[in-house]
This record gives sequence, structure tokens and C-alpha cells, in this order.
Amino acid sequence: MEEPQFKTDDLKLVNAQQAWHYRIIPQRINGHILCYTDRETGLQEMKEELELLTGIEVVLESLHPEVLIKYLNKYYLREDTERQSEMYAGESADFVSEIIGEARRLKSSDIHLEIYEDRCRVRIRIDGLMIERYKLEKTEYPAVINKIKILSGLDIAEKRLPQDGRINFDSGQHKFDIRVSILPTLHGEKVVLRLLSNDATDISLDTLGFSEKDLLHYLEGVRRPNGMVLISGPTGSGKTTTLYATLKLLNKETRNVLTIEDPIEYTLEGINQVQLKESIGLTFASALRTFLRQDPDIIMVGEIRDVETASMAIRASLTGHLVLSTIHTNSAWGIVSRLIDMGIPPFLLANTLNTTVAQRLVRLLCPACKLQVAFDEALYPRNFAPYKPVDTHYVPVGCERCHHTGYKGRAAVYEIIPVDQLLAEKIKQNEHDIQQHLAQMEVKTLAENAFVLFANGQTSLEEIYPLLFNF
Repeated sequence: MEEPQFKTDDLKLVNAQQAWHYRIIPQRINGHILCYTDRETGLQEMKEELELLTGIEVVLESLHPEVLIKYLNKYYLREDTERQSEMYAGESADFVSEIIGEARRLKSSDIHLEIYEDRCRVRIRIDGLMIERYKLEKTEYPAVINKIKILSGLDIAEKRLPQDGRINFDSGQHKFDIRVSILPTLHGEKVVLRLLSNDATDISLDTLGFSEKDLLHYLEGVRRPNGMVLISGPTGSGKTTTLYATLKLLNKETRNVLTIEDPIEYTLEGINQVQLKESIGLTFASALRTFLRQDPDIIMVGEIRDVETASMAIRASLTGHLVLSTIHTNSAWGIVSRLIDMGIPPFLLANTLNTTVAQRLVRLLCPACKLQVAFDEALYPRNFAPYKPVDTHYVPVGCERCHHTGYKGRAAVYEIIPVDQLLAEKIKQNEHDIQQHLAQMEVKTLAENAFVLFANGQTSLEEIYPLLFNF
């Protein structure tokens, strides 16, 4: 059957706990409620209870169990925990706490509250993709935004300028920080809440996705007493997590470790962490100057954004410190070109660069529902030469466990280039023809490492397709 068009107001007739208890999806039609259900017994009793609950006449219509489960997961998303009541804005005493708690349980990284001409919505990002979770009435939206402003110490009267704040959220069981960004738009204020995990106990280099060879190359760079290790990749590619896992490995009682971050996403015992505050002049570059007077062994800079920060990082590494940082480029070797373009002399880079890293995150197929099918090489990008033949591959399907996305969890894909003496000479000469040397060193590109995940059936061609152009 064609999927019914369920309206938000109709879905609000029952909350998630009731929808799952009765196994129904409600739809208001001609003055009564049509409830789709897969129940075969006790229908009259359920009809009477629903009419008592809603105060409206109820008509039941049979629906295949698999289709009903799909709709329930789509419209009444829940987590398999003791707490399964998902509430809508009008039903919740504290809607902000509800959506934050739900996003945390679903391991979401961001919450987006958005307002348009005739509707408002709340979306959450799970495994890198946005999923619409709630729709709000326009009359309710300002109160929700003001609640967020109050929690984050922002000015509720200011609606014309962007604002940034922070919430220290304490649910009783979990404590974590939330970065708040408010942006004035055409129809009102859009809010993004970034959930920052304070718990770094589960972060480890061994579990991030390094191959054995890549991990060996990476550890060679970070275990040197001085120099720079730089990680590149787009926003949300896991660079910061890799840096924290590295700091956790290097954090010893005998070392002084300093970081300047924006924001501080994890807290690590024994590490001196500084929050960037550009409004008062505390920038990456100014913090680095002060760090050099703090007798550091290891320095972590959240991001190299400009030539001043790059120059200070070079200076710190030249004076006997290990510097870890991130930079925005498309490949590991592109880091060298980017820094040279910034104005860093090639001979300084050659003397200080230990390792360059490119990183991406790839969604993994849900093991419960992925489907194996025959593979056609015409699906590859044009001019791409596969690293080995693939006869069959897996495609996403979608089930209750993965919220019908077909994917569950993500893995990091790396490209790691250790800078040896020959590469240092090429940097000095500003040469870019390094492919033959990298092949001799058995350095795997992003495309090769991503292809391994695809060939092993861990992810889909769709997920790695953009990386296959980086050959």
C-alpha cells in the first residue's frame, strides 16, 4: 500500500509510549481517528481504551507487522532502555531537557531547532545524518528558545545578533557540556546544540579504525619528543577524537601537556586545557605564546586557521616541543601545500613535520539487515580502477535496530604519511611527485582504506563513493 500522509497533529494524539503499547499509528479522518495496527486480538477492548484516551471515535484498520514497525520507528523513535516515553513539546514539562536527554541516549552529536514561515521543527544528527524528530507549534517555539538562552546564560532580549553559549547539563546520571549557537534567520532564531562528551574513558587509538600499518606509522610520529603531527579533514570527520585518543596515550605524570581548544569536547585528568575566547583576545596564537612560557612537553592546538597560528606552532616544535593540531585540507600531503601557501618556508616544514594525517568518517552497514547482492563494476566512478575484484557487495535495507536508515555506527578511515628524510628533502624542494615513494613505504590512501571496508562488507559503495576520487 502507498504510505499514508501522517500529519504532526494526528501523531500527537498519542505519545510514543502509548503508540508502542497499543501498536498503532493514528490518522484523523472525517471526525474520527483511523488507527493502523497489527493486532489481531483484543481489538474491541483496545478501541474502547483509545476512545476513552482521546475522546474521539476510533476506527481500527489492519496493517502488516513489518510496515507498522517501520512507521513506529519513523514517527515514534525510541531507544531500547528502561525510559521509552518520547514526549512532544506540548506534553513535556521541560521539553529542552527531554530533547537533550533523548539525543544523548541515541548518541546524537547535534540538535537543531529551526523555524520557518509556517512551521518549526527539531532535528538531531545521528551517525552524521540529520533526522527530524519533533515538530513544534510556532507559538511554543519562542518559549523553548528562551529556555535554552537562560540555561546557557545568553541574553533573551537579543534576537538580532548571533550568540554563543554553553550549558553544563546534569541529568542526575550523566554530566556533560553542550555548546550553544544561536543564529537569527528570516523567520526567527535557529539554535544548534552540540553535545560534548566529557567521558574520555572509552577513547583509544586501538579502536578508532587504524590499520596495523597505519597505527605503526602514526605512533612513530607522536612518540617523538618534538615536531608536529597534523590531522586534516572536514568538520565532523573525527579529527578531535583522534587527537584526544593521542593525548590519552601520551598523558604521563612526567609530562606537562597543554591544550587550547574551541570547544573543549572532552576533559582529561592531568592535562591543562584552555578554552578559546577570541572576544577577549585569547586566540590560538596568543595562547601558544603563553604556552611556551609554561614549560610544556606536549601542546595541542585545536586548529591551525591562519599564518600566525601556523608560525607559532612551527616555533614551538623547533624549540623542542611536540605539537598536535588539525588543519583543513583534502589529503595528508595537501597539508604541506596548505602551510606553504600560508607562507611557511618549506625548509622549516621539512625540519618540523613528523606525520601528516587525512581522516574521514564512514557509516557502517547495520549487521542485522544489510543485504548481499551481485555487484556491477559500472557502479564505480568513471576511471576508477578497483584494488581487487568484488563479485558481491552489501546494500542498506533498514530495520528497527538502525531506525530504518540501513546504517549503525561509523568507523574512521585514515591516510597517514610519515615524513622521513627523503620526503623532508622533497618538502624543501617543494616537489609534489611522491606517489612512488609512498608506495614503497606501503602508505595506503583514503580510497584504499575505504575500499577495504567496502570489499569486506562493512559499508556500502554509496558511503565510500566520494573518497574513490582521491586516487
